[in-house]
Amino acid sequence: MSATRLNIRNKRARFEYHLEEVFTAGIVLTGTEIKSIRQSKASIMEAYCIASKGEVWIRNMFVNPYENGSFYNHQPRSDRKLLLNRKEIKRIEKFLKDKGNTIIPLNIFLSSKGWVKIEIACAKGKKLHDKRHDLKEKQDKIEIGRRLKG
Repeated sequence: MSATRLNIRNKRARFEYHLEEVFTAGIVLTGTEIKSIRQSKASIMEAYCIASKGEVWIRNMFVNPYENGSFYNHQPRSDRKLLLNRKEIKRIEKFLKDKGNTIIPLNIFLSSKGWVKIEIACAKGKKLHDKRHDLKEKQDKIEIGRRLKG
C-alpha cells in the first residue's frame, strides 16, 4: 500500500445538490487506471451515475492516462461499473424514477485493504434561492465566529 492519501473530491456537490442518501461502492478498474488514481490524477467534477439493467455505471469520470503505460493504456472518459449489492441498486433505481433526481459522486478514497472506493449520493438539484440561502448561512457563521473571537 502507498503511504500517500487519496484526495479526489467533488467540491461543488454539496453546494449544487440536496444530498439524500450516501452509498459506498467499489469500482471496476484496469491496472493503468488504478495507478493513475493512486497518483491522484483523476477528476469526478463532471461525473454522474446511471442505472441500467440492474447495474450502476459512472459516466464522464476523468482518469488521466498513466504516464508509464504503453499501448495498453485506458480510455480517459470511459464508463466504469460500480460494485453495489442488489438492495442498494434497487433503491437507486427507484430513486432515479422521479424527475429531477440524480446520482453524483462525492469522493474517491482508498479502503483499509487498499481498494479504490467511491462515495456516491442520491441528490436533487438546488434552485438558485437555495444556493443563496446556503451562502448567507455560511457568511453568518463566519461573522459569528469573528465576533466571538474578537
